[in-house]
Order: sequence, then structure tokens, then C-alpha cells
Amino acid sequence: MNSDTAASKNNASFSMDDFAKALEKYDYEFAKGQIVKGKVVQYDSEGAYIDIGGKCPGFVPTRETALQVVEDIADIIPLGEEFEFLIIQEQNADGQVTLSRRQMQLQDAWDKVTEISESSKSTQIRVTGVNKGGITGDVEGLRGFIPRSHLRQRDNLESLIGQLLTVTFIEVNPEKRKLVLSQRNAMRAEALTRLVEGALVTGTIVNMKPYGAFVDLGGVTGLLHVKEVSGTRTDSLENILQIGQEIKVVIAQVDEYNNRLSLSTKVFEEYPGEILEKFEQVMTTAEERFVAKAEATES
Repeated sequence: MNSDTAASKNNASFSMDDFAKALEKYDYEFAKGQIVKGKVVQYDSEGAYIDIGGKCPGFVPTRETALQVVEDIADIIPLGEEFEFLIIQEQNADGQVTLSRRQMQLQDAWDKVTEISESSKSTQIRVTGVNKGGITGDVEGLRGFIPRSHLRQRDNLESLIGQLLTVTFIEVNPEKRKLVLSQRNAMRAEALTRLVEGALVTGTIVNMKPYGAFVDLGGVTGLLHVKEVSGTRTDSLENILQIGQEIKVVIAQVDEYNNRLSLSTKVFEEYPGEILEKFEQVMTTAEERFVAKAEATES
């Protein structure tokens, strides 16, 4: 027997059984919840097969390849490309595990909206649907809900579909998959950043309470407390103020943390109680009074 024949015989003796036994020396224990890397090797009508280095390729169903609706799986996970996958179902009788990229993206999305919410920042929602309670939409790939009471536009909600709205978070609950947002609060927060303590602004009285009047300043409502109306005691605000009335006020305090705005009109008075006696006159000359007091303070 020549050397070539011997080598050929030795090679032939390494059969598929030998190959299988060799593989058994490696530990391919794939557990649910484990993240693995794998290459896309084949598609079928229900998903794709992923080479993750085991005896059998893993399988990712089409619905588990992305957060969004998948029309063509090849656009999401191209053949021959390598991706990370989460094992969502352990090995079956053939040693195959079920994989997901959607679950990984879902967790990333919840982490991101939680971070945004905790930082009190605003984000955007793409409106995709309407129900009797409000609207639904997409936020970082997640389904969010805005109650009708937290929308700027509360009628003809269907006209909002497709629009991008700036919102802040009311509730973020990954365990219950609950995401509730507010456009109204976002508008208020944005308006607060434009308002400066000590500035004179014009607003409209929108509500009256025994302790004060609420004034709308173009998207944000401030409180004109009864003690800030005049330098003297005011027994009844209804004697000088009414809902729908335009009023000039000075911003006494901006509390962005608690979303509160305190207002004052007594700063316009030349003597305590003047605004109770001559409300219209004080309002008409409010700018001049304000400037005069500012100049007097500076001098």
C-alpha cells in the first residue's frame, strides 16, 4: 500500500459518526433568556434559520425579527449577515432553539422611554389610531396612549392620524406594557421654559376659586392668589374679576419642577387697595407702572 492510499484510507475512516462525537466535546447549552450571535443562513415561509454554532441552526419566526410589521424578512435580517438574538424557547427534540430580535428591541425601547420619563424630557408620538378614550400611537416602537383630556385638540381626533405630537410621560409601566402620555403637559412644560420670573404678561382668566384666579398665558395656566391681587385684603374676587376677562399680571414665581406658575397684580398698585377701586385704570396703565417701578428699583 503506497502512502497516498494509506492517507486516503485514514481520511475515510473519519466518518460522520466521528464528526458527531467530536461535536459532543463542545458545550452547546443554549438557555432561554441567553443572548447569542448568529448568521442568517436560510429563509422559509415562516421565518429564518440562524447558524448560532450549535448542532442545529436556531429559528427566528418572522414576527420576532422586528418591533414593526415585517413585510419582507430579507430587508430586516439579510442573508449572510450576523446579528444578536435572544433565545425565547429552549431546544426542542431536534436541538433547535427559537430566537427573537423583537424581544431585545422591546426591552431596549422600554429602557429608553423609562430614561426619558425619569429625566422629565419630552418625546414625540406618531398618531396611528383613535378610540373613544383618546388616541394611540408609536413611541420608540412601543404603543402609547394619550387620553382625550390630555390632548390640545379634543374633537375630530381622526384628523390627527399620521401626525407627530410632542408629549411627556404620565405612566411608564414595562411590566403591564402600559405607556400613557400627555400633549397638554408637554405644552405646559414648553411654555414654562419661555416664561421668566418678573416679566409682565397678558392672559385670560379661565377659572375662579375662593383662593384665587387661574389665568391662561397661552398654553400654561398660572395662579393669581387672592393675596397677590392687591396690597390690601380682598373679600371677594368676583367683585373685580370674572372668567373670560383679559388681565395683565407679573410672573412672581416659575416652579418648573412642580409645573406651577405664581402670578401677581398688586405690584402695579401705587397704594394698597388701588386695584380694587380702579381695576380698569390700573390695567390700562400697567405697562407704565411696571416700567416706572423697575426704574425706581434700579436707581
